[in-house]
Amino acid sequence: MPISAAQRAALITATTVLLAAGCSDGGGDATEATKPSGSAGLSSLAAQKLVWAPCTAPSAAEGGGTAPSPLPDGTAWECSFLQAPLDWSVPEGETIELALIRARARAGGDARIGSLVFNFGGPGGSGITGLPGFAEEYESLRSRYDLVSFDPRGVGRSDPVECATDKELDAYYALDFTPDDEAEERTLSDAQKQYAAGCEKDAGAALPHVGTENAARDMDLMRQVLGDDKLHYFGISYGTELGGVYAHLFPQNVGRAVLDAVVDPDAGVEEGALGQAKGFQLALDNFAQDCVDRGDECALPGTSVAEVESFITDLLAELDKKPIPGIGSRELTQTQATNGIAQTLYSKDFWPYLEQGLEAADGGDGALLLSLSDSMNGRGQTGSYSNIQAANAAINCVDFKERYTLGQAKERLGEFREASPVFGDFMGWALSSCSQWPVPGTWDHPDVSAPGSAPILVVGTTGDPATPYEGTRAMVNALGKGVGVELTYEGEGHGAYNSGNACVKKAVDAYLLAGKAPTSGTVCK
Repeated sequence: MPISAAQRAALITATTVLLAAGCSDGGGDATEATKPSGSAGLSSLAAQKLVWAPCTAPSAAEGGGTAPSPLPDGTAWECSFLQAPLDWSVPEGETIELALIRARARAGGDARIGSLVFNFGGPGGSGITGLPGFAEEYESLRSRYDLVSFDPRGVGRSDPVECATDKELDAYYALDFTPDDEAEERTLSDAQKQYAAGCEKDAGAALPHVGTENAARDMDLMRQVLGDDKLHYFGISYGTELGGVYAHLFPQNVGRAVLDAVVDPDAGVEEGALGQAKGFQLALDNFAQDCVDRGDECALPGTSVAEVESFITDLLAELDKKPIPGIGSRELTQTQATNGIAQTLYSKDFWPYLEQGLEAADGGDGALLLSLSDSMNGRGQTGSYSNIQAANAAINCVDFKERYTLGQAKERLGEFREASPVFGDFMGWALSSCSQWPVPGTWDHPDVSAPGSAPILVVGTTGDPATPYEGTRAMVNALGKGVGVELTYEGEGHGAYNSGNACVKKAVDAYLLAGKAPTSGTVCK
């Protein structure tokens, strides 16, 4: 059965590819009014004045859609553009446009703390579309903050990296990303090479400069232009990595900061991928156990976790041999089915869609799982793609030095399969995704040590599939003594603040609104 528009919107929310809003385009009056000369340097950039204007519909790179509606109290969304150096090592050189969005605080005067800047993850997620989509969840914080987000460089409206046409992406995402023989390995290698070449052709000289360190420097410039002495920040998923790097570079400028759904800063490419394989497998185990507990109410066969998961692996094996009808002329392949399964594990609320999708696929109807995979990849119902996956590749590949060939990835499949019978092959082969990237990477893993920083609240969820819970303690330790404050949510899903848990919300709000951090080690259930 096809997924409804409401279901699609909810599922897209899980990966922060939200189709809700956008800024005026780069040629508008707001851009021209704020643009300094190309050789202005940092002093002029820090002194630029943002011209805020009503937000227009999002661009195709942001996922399309309509302009954001006013908030319930009538507050309108405002958009602008910030000029930043393309290359931060040459601040007086060429500039890049960064798209911003905000909703003004309800309070004024001394009651207003300042701006609260959000990054919703990815990397590659658009903050311009994300913030309006999540606004209801953060309304309590608007009592004292302007809520602000942005499209990081290479994302959405901020000089987006785009690597292929929509038709080419349809073919690319239908490929077998777990090759079974040398011919399939060559096909995958050729596709990776072509994809990387398309990114380089599109982004050109900007491609080496889309990484996290540059985005962190952009945020400090943003802080100055917004008129804040300190950066107050809320980072989710990859946004925790960005926030940690910011704290390392600018510890004296950190205000009240929250990192939710924490990326392990000690993990390199292989460790991170292996951790995700275990995390998604844990979430799938929990889904399967829920199915078993519901007995006949669950549509899937099996009276144990092992039997439910055996049904899933058998289904995927059959799809590897022969895809089934999906949407229109497009078929559901093994790769897309696995991608669709992963999409639903971001939140327990989406487990019913996984159950429905698996049951339908077992009966020969792949539409729901294909639609879920489309959501993960940023494909809209019109067939156009946002640039979330292109930006994700560009940012990750310029961040991390490690370059695994297909052969090296193949050698590591054993440990990945042991970590996850369902996701192990995909996570293992994916190690090679930067193998043919045209620019070198920056680090083995990010440095987030931040001596002298204000306290940073670090929030982890025990059942998080995408950013496993172990990364929470690693981030606390890496930030340094007296900086990281650990808060644990014993629950399911990717991210704690929006989980509906009252304990987490109360603790985070108390810190951001009143400066009262919980005792490190606090547990919410």
